[in-house]
Amino acid sequence: MTVKDKVVLVTGANRGIGQALAAEALARGAKRVYACTRQPLAHPDDRVTPLRLDVTSVSQIQEAASQVESLDMLINNAGIMLRDDLTDPAVLERHLAVNLFGTYAVTQAFLPAVTRSRGAVVNILSANALAPLPLIVPAYSVSKAAAFSLTQSLRALVAGQGVTVHAVLPGPVDTDMTRGSNVLKASPESVALAIFDAVDNGEEEIFPDPASAPIAARWRDSVAKLLERQLAQVAPVSS
Repeated sequence: MTVKDKVVLVTGANRGIGQALAAEALARGAKRVYACTRQPLAHPDDRVTPLRLDVTSVSQIQEAASQVESLDMLINNAGIMLRDDLTDPAVLERHLAVNLFGTYAVTQAFLPAVTRSRGAVVNILSANALAPLPLIVPAYSVSKAAAFSLTQSLRALVAGQGVTVHAVLPGPVDTDMTRGSNVLKASPESVALAIFDAVDNGEEEIFPDPASAPIAARWRDSVAKLLERQLAQVAPVSS
């Protein structure tokens, strides 16, 4: 699907990839962009509707969902990345609360609207969902791997309803999360552009930057992708 004349919702839209995604949706002619942030957001474009949304707050998710009558594309972008060494369970729990359960809760709240429009769900994950960065951000990697499995499961469950589900698996991007890292980073704007292009092309897994792009062809023909397709066809056991 394309975003021209469509309604798009982006979580974590105040900076980084989320801000770039909102801007790119507007540039592509979106009819309405719901920009979800934890703090109030002002935007000069009258096509933007700011929504206050902490993805760990059930009440805020419900309130935001009640304000959105129609929705064509849900982009789950909000996330956290904290350095750790897996010795503090609270850090792992915090990552899971935002990156996994936050994504799950927001998706469940807005999925009925996306289903009515036969639209798309786009989950911004990380290449670390496929392989962890254990010496720097293991808890983050664990949470993104779990969110990737959630994405794959949702894809199979809603495919018959005309909804597409996309996993975005970028390498390093120049955002606040990677500040201080000396590795080569893609710009949020280039990543946002590549994400929308890939959704337009129907790509299920999206590798939107130079660091992750070489994975794309190998992933599509990988044992893991083949197994995903096979398991998605397994019929439920009758009771």
